[in-house]
Amino acid sequence: MPRYFFNTRIGDELIADPEGEELRNPDRAWEMARAMIRELLKTEGTDERLLNATVEVTDDEGEIVLEFPFAEALLDMPDDRSATRH
Repeated sequence: MPRYFFNTRIGDELIADPEGEELRNPDRAWEMARAMIRELLKTEGTDERLLNATVEVTDDEGEIVLEFPFAEALLDMPDDRSATRH
């Protein structure tokens, strides 16, 4: 299985993922990047720097397979505050 690395770019800073994850395909890497971003936004909040950040998913050769902007992960994220509670 291919190994994908989930590096986070915040402004000029790149936070490298030294271990990566073995996943079936790029679609699974996209799903994992989205889940990681959503979890981070839940715990850290929607700080402007984070909303402008990007996860750069690379392969074993260091080639960028996909870029996932943090703000894009919010597009279909459920808003718990708007849910009706009974």
